[in-house]
Amino acid sequence: MAKILIIDDSKSVRTDLRGALEASGHEVIEAEDGKSGLDAILANRELALVISDLHMPGFDGIEMLKKARAAMPVWNFKVFMLTTDTSEQLKAEGKAIGITAWAIKPFDRTRLMGAVDKILALKASA
Repeated sequence: MAKILIIDDSKSVRTDLRGALEASGHEVIEAEDGKSGLDAILANRELALVISDLHMPGFDGIEMLKKARAAMPVWNFKVFMLTTDTSEQLKAEGKAIGITAWAIKPFDRTRLMGAVDKILALKASA
């Protein structure tokens, strides 16, 4: 179905997301921090979706996406920020750089997969 990149410094979060996404037929790539996430984005131009944590070692999810935007001004993927942070300021900053959706951890797997399906439908209709 879709190629999805998960970027999170929590192995358990990556494992849980991978299981749910692969069960839905998606191809999944993982990265454990902002630096490896940026490298994965730049190396995989056929991504449909990036699901990223906000707070990670190195640089955070927003900084990583700013670097990705600088390296490739046109994105062919949607971005879903999955974090414990509920700051409206961060959400506004994220929206300004192209984050499509923002969800709070811990997440409900069924609701999260529904959100992923909606985001992927947006990409397909774009």
